[in-house]
Amino acid sequence: MVKPKATSPFFFFLLFLHIFIIANGVHSFHEKKLFNVQMLQRKQQLGTRSCFLPESRQEKGTVILEMKERDHCSQKKIDWNKRLQKQLILDDINVHSMQNRIRRTISSHIVEASETQIPLTSGINLQTLNYIVSIGLGSQNMTVIVDTGSDLTWIQCEPCMSCYNQQGPIFNPSTSSSYKPILCNSSTCQSLQSATGNRGTCDASNSSSCNYVVNYGDGSYTNGELGLEHLVFGGISVSSFVFGCGRNNKGLFGGVSGLMGLGRSYLSMISQTNATFGGVFSYCLPTIESGGSGSLVMGNNESSSVFKNVTPIAYTNMVLNPQLSNFYILNLTGIDVGGVALKSTSFGNGGMLIDSGTVITRLVPSVYKALKEEFLKQFSGYPSAPGFSLLDTCFNLTGNEEVSIPTIRLHFEDNAEMNVDVAGILYIVKDDASQVCLALASLNDESDIGIVGNYQQRNQRVIYDTKDSKVGFASEPCSFI
Repeated sequence: MVKPKATSPFFFFLLFLHIFIIANGVHSFHEKKLFNVQMLQRKQQLGTRSCFLPESRQEKGTVILEMKERDHCSQKKIDWNKRLQKQLILDDINVHSMQNRIRRTISSHIVEASETQIPLTSGINLQTLNYIVSIGLGSQNMTVIVDTGSDLTWIQCEPCMSCYNQQGPIFNPSTSSSYKPILCNSSTCQSLQSATGNRGTCDASNSSSCNYVVNYGDGSYTNGELGLEHLVFGGISVSSFVFGCGRNNKGLFGGVSGLMGLGRSYLSMISQTNATFGGVFSYCLPTIESGGSGSLVMGNNESSSVFKNVTPIAYTNMVLNPQLSNFYILNLTGIDVGGVALKSTSFGNGGMLIDSGTVITRLVPSVYKALKEEFLKQFSGYPSAPGFSLLDTCFNLTGNEEVSIPTIRLHFEDNAEMNVDVAGILYIVKDDASQVCLALASLNDESDIGIVGNYQQRNQRVIYDTKDSKVGFASEPCSFI
């Protein structure tokens, strides 16, 4: 009879260590990013920023426009707490309006004129985190907010019946030899509803100008007439560009001239410049705290050094939805927090918008609940703080110079992923870091459509290829140079 060998004490040590790691040491394997609390705290500025207009240039077959945060040259002392509160309230109103409009559009293929007061567009968020570029219209330079959820590009025009305060001169079509009004009996006017949600209207006869109306979900609006003008940026001119000449405009737009619509309808900027840029554009949104610049690139030359991405570009196919054809819709297949994959039956159902006009990313309730629980499990040991507007998960990080926070990664079809930058995970509410919140929020209903907001898109190169119906992602430290 063979006598069994005695088990080595070292074996028991290894077994104990293995059990201990499984039971208690999982957190040490979670993916973390270093969040520098002090560096990202907002400093109340007293007009120390430069106030030059965003620039543009041609490079290797593309046009590159400098992107800046809308308030980059504000000379006023900013009360960040009040400003952020207003940002999030209006962002929430805008998202609610968009979700209601989407539900109505999906439930009925034909929308009556009486139901088109709020168009199918994400629109502008008053006093919110918008980004601007400079373009030339006729002989004048204009600063416009960039919005992928809108289609019609418009600017304020003289004579103006009711205009908000604008920095710089308002466009006057009567002084431009290249401006032409679009007539009411034109095909452009008759098909205006697909781009704005409202049909073009006429004043009197068939020869009158084509009037447009765009109402945004947050209460802002513009109306006026459609016109044709030379569009210039980066030294490239596009003739007969259709835009809205706004005579009656309301909204706290931060002194900009108007809006650039980068949606998918035939009137959007990207559709009208398709012959020049091939239906491709991309942007890199900078963090606003540093006062830095990002870039909007018209055209595609990813094989050159135009893009400064530090990770390879990964593409995912757009989800085709004829009823929501003006939006960029992606198929979200998963999310992981600190490397831990969330479980949800909502993944893979093809319902996630990506939008530069919405601030905070919205997730359906079940997905947000899972993300919040996993984030709190990994980001423990810090005092909680009251919620702030739509942000319900907040911490008191007073006295911390930097903290390690869990990574957040969004996965899309075709193995594409967007690794959220550290600047897009937490939202600093108070300068002393006594209120710092998880920068994502829940939608009201499981049937709502999720939205990837601009706060989570910062320091990402996001490429929109409308020709091949795909969107690409890559990490990139945003800059214009």
